[in-house]
Amino acid sequence: MRAALATEGLTKTRLIKAPSFGPRPHSTSIYPTASTSHIPPAWNPPHSQMAESGSEVSNRAQQSPLASQRQREADTSKRQSRFAGIFPLGYKEGFNQWWSAPAAADAEHRVLSFIPYLQSPPTHTQTASEPPSVNPSTVNLSTDPADKAAPVHTDSISDPYGPRTWHSRMVQLAGKNRAINEFSVERTGEEADQNLVILHGYGAGLGFFYKNFEALSRPQGWKLYALDMLGMGRSTRPPFKIHAKSREDQIREAEAWFIDSLEEWRKKKNINKMTLVGHSMGGYMAVCYALKYPGRLNKLILASPVGIPEDPYAVKADMPEPPESTLADEFTQDQETESRKANTTGDNNNFLNARTKAERQQQAAKGDKDISDTQPAPRKPLPKWLTILWDANISPFSFVRWSGPFGPRLVSGWTSRRFSHLPSEEALALHDYSYSLFKLRGSGEYALAYILAPGAFARSPLIRRVAGIGRQQLAATMTTASNMSSPASSFENVAPPSSSKTLTKETGIPVVLMYGENDWMDVKGGYAAAEAMNAERAKVLKTATEEQRKAERGSSKVVIIKKAGHHIYLDNPEHFNEVMLAEMDDVKKQTKSSTSG
Repeated sequence: MRAALATEGLTKTRLIKAPSFGPRPHSTSIYPTASTSHIPPAWNPPHSQMAESGSEVSNRAQQSPLASQRQREADTSKRQSRFAGIFPLGYKEGFNQWWSAPAAADAEHRVLSFIPYLQSPPTHTQTASEPPSVNPSTVNLSTDPADKAAPVHTDSISDPYGPRTWHSRMVQLAGKNRAINEFSVERTGEEADQNLVILHGYGAGLGFFYKNFEALSRPQGWKLYALDMLGMGRSTRPPFKIHAKSREDQIREAEAWFIDSLEEWRKKKNINKMTLVGHSMGGYMAVCYALKYPGRLNKLILASPVGIPEDPYAVKADMPEPPESTLADEFTQDQETESRKANTTGDNNNFLNARTKAERQQQAAKGDKDISDTQPAPRKPLPKWLTILWDANISPFSFVRWSGPFGPRLVSGWTSRRFSHLPSEEALALHDYSYSLFKLRGSGEYALAYILAPGAFARSPLIRRVAGIGRQQLAATMTTASNMSSPASSFENVAPPSSSKTLTKETGIPVVLMYGENDWMDVKGGYAAAEAMNAERAKVLKTATEEQRKAERGSSKVVIIKKAGHHIYLDNPEHFNEVMLAEMDDVKKQTKSSTSG
């Protein structure tokens, strides 16, 4: 689009400067309506198609001019609303947003400014401080001290749960243009002995957790970190490349892209152990991290994780050719409707109903013919267009980048549904933030095709692997982690430890799986995973010594967040934060017990 404008002799000059983080004017609606001047004129049929019967002409003659005008306006409004309902952002407003090209740093700052008691959050400008048209790659990391952000302190007067210190940093990793965007908060003047680390989902960013940072940073002794995964959010976006040839190695290498960078970040921050929280794809990666780098977690919390259930097609589906990507499955749920939806069947308790259905299907798989409703509903065929795009390895964010001035309108088709339950000003800020991230250069998003098949089923399902969480050998894997000096080294095989080295094994870790009451992610996979982990725990305890029984820490459970969909932390932050604080308190108690014991 911009190239076409250039050929017509239309040019523009843009002055680039660091983002201005001033207050955003109040908006009375989430998306301004499209101007009627953009509506195409009514279609006039050929003369041959305009013949009318005598009665029709008579009836039409009796219609007043005012009624005719209202009818034309109604027809025009109907044609307009057909697309406005799908893409609420108007053409003019969408073009203005594309033309002004808001920087991701500015958009992130506006979202984080909604954090209670933090009027002006720290926001570094080391990445994504310029529009993509000026810096198309956005992978370069600025080392200018002026682009770093000074910490922001809140005192006990302005912050009833303070004082607290907030940071926005880029943590540089080994290799070219590899750095993690980090947002953190800690209680000022207190020594933190616990670390909470939060990972976002596919294509998202740390700003999506703005409703959780304040509440989860209240407990004493905790430091909270939210990260943008490598190649996503405002972390650097190096080219995503897969070198492996076999299917299994490609999956493993795609997973390593994220979890190796997370381990490298942990070492950079000198964190010994942490409580790891992952949402959706972040939950998938959190499981992979727990398996590859054991001994690093106090607790694993999976918020509506993707990739647990097994699907025969996903396991056998063809792998894509690098460096392509696929289409995510998360663009149709209207959260305002879902948050008000009530279950009208059974005992009106989604928690119990979900478990009952899961148990029935598990018993059916074991051959119990007396259980009713044992067979799951036939799998709904995926839309043909979705399968075609997925098989063609087209990234959903590629459409945003390709569509030019129509990009903001496309994004509004998702954000208008996803954030429909939020106040208009917050929903608009999240729309701007989403668009600013989606339009950046593709990088980590291209890993999706190697991890998931069409329908969001994992190519290497976690249900096959979750029983190993907290049951890994420590010496061999920790040797691997200590030998990791470059991104490529983590892909190499490490020689097994010598027989003289004492091998110790993990004694389990607590795992919590959280789902929304109206989650499109299948909660049955969560119950199946919890059952598999509990069965492994029972198996281990059968042959365990008395000392091993005392050291056992493994447990697993499923928690349902009420009135929430897939984004449970944002759909019902009050219930989510309540559950999280209880789990964090449990970590403190367990740590204190193990230390005193």
